This record gives sequence, structure tokens and C-alpha cells, in this order.
Amino acid sequence: MMNERELLEWYLTAGVEFFCGDVPGCLKSVAPAAETPSAGEAAKQPRPAMTDLAQMSMRACKNARDISASAATLSELRQAVESFEGCALKMTAGKTVFGGGNPNAKIVIVGEAPGADEDRIGEPFVGRSGHLLDKMLAAVGLNRDKVYITNVLPWRPPGNRTPTDAEVAVCLPFLRRQIELIEPRIILILGGSAANSLLDNEESISRLRGKWLEYKFADDKKADALASFHPAYLLRNPAQKGKAWADFLRLAKKLQNN
Repeated sequence: MMNERELLEWYLTAGVEFFCGDVPGCLKSVAPAAETPSAGEAAKQPRPAMTDLAQMSMRACKNARDISASAATLSELRQAVESFEGCALKMTAGKTVFGGGNPNAKIVIVGEAPGADEDRIGEPFVGRSGHLLDKMLAAVGLNRDKVYITNVLPWRPPGNRTPTDAEVAVCLPFLRRQIELIEPRIILILGGSAANSLLDNEESISRLRGKWLEYKFADDKKADALASFHPAYLLRNPAQKGKAWADFLRLAKKLQNN
């Protein structure tokens, strides 16, 4: 039987953020009927499991920020991410998928999270989505030698489910530090989830795409940001490829002017 910490980590892995009862059911001891608290008394009791969960998340976020800030190079940051134990996604992922490409690139491309192929190989965008991305880059004269590619999350969520807010919060410092160390002029963000996480907004990708946005570094420096559809979405909705092509043409034009 799992102890409390193991159970909380399992809940985080599964994407659970709230509990319906005061404590997880499998940790409760069955009390005699006479000792069962009334509904009013139960409502007054603390929620220890929720408190522990929140505290674990807060500590993990702080650790991620501290570790990221102390990394002076991408190599140091990679090692820090690979040894980080504060995100339960690592328990179910096959490999840590750090960024890859040209560390001196003018363009950083950000996706949401690794998929099955990325989790198996340990590199970002190497599956069907990655192959489509390569073709789109080639169409505007770019390739992986000229860009740096990464994700908001370095670990694959089970079953490719949508990341929870807690998971994004823990992993976001690692992404922001990658961007700070590279100092790109342009950030291409693929998919609504990645755009919302990195730009800290809740707009849909259909509203965000097609226009130049702004990304601010911690030291108040800025980079031009462009959001577009994720290649995985385009594989499911090929009719939207025309809009994505227009975005990549905007990217190429901006790059020429920089």
C-alpha cells in the first residue's frame, strides 16, 4: 500500500489537483458509526491532503526557479532538468526531453510537451509533428541547424493528456531560462497551450496567431513572438495549413528584417 507522499505524487502524475473529501479515501481509517463526524463538523476539519499537495507544488516551483537561475549554460541547465525530482511527470516519462538545435539561433521554437516518439528518443519534435515542422521550416529556408526547438514541459504527460496548471508552473522556469540563455530575437510558439503558458494569457490560438506579440525577458529585454498552430493540430486539420503557411511567411519576413 502506498504511503501519503507516494499517493500524492501519484495524484500529481494523474493530473489530480482537487479532492472531493477531506483526505484520500485509501488513507482513511473506518471509524465506528458513533464516532463519525457530522456534516458540519467535517466541513470545519482541515484538508491535510490538499495542504500537502499545495505545499509540494509550491516547493517544487521554488526549487525549479532557484535551479534555473543558477544554471549559467544550457549544458548546466540540461543537467539540472535531468536530475530534477520535483515534477511527478518524470515518474511516468521514458526520457527527459530537453531542447535541441542551435544554441546561438535567432529563433526559438516552443511546443507544448513531448509525444510518444520524443519520449522514446529523447529529442523534441521527432515524430510525425516534427517531420511536418521540418517541411514547414524548409519551405521558408530554415532547418534545425538555424533554430532552437524546445517544449514547455520536458516530460511527456501520460497518454499525451493536457498538462495541468501545476505541471506547467513547475516546468516553466526551465523553459524561460533556456530562452534567457539563448536570447533569441524571435520566438515561434506552436499551439494554444504553449502560447498561454509562455505569454501568460488565456486567448485561443485562433485569436493569437497571425500577429506579432511580445515576450519579455526577466531583465526587461524583449523578443518578437509569433504564435501559430501546432503541427499535430495541422495533421488532424489539414484545412488550416494555409493559415500556418501565412504565419511562417511572416516569420521569414521578420527574420530578413532582423
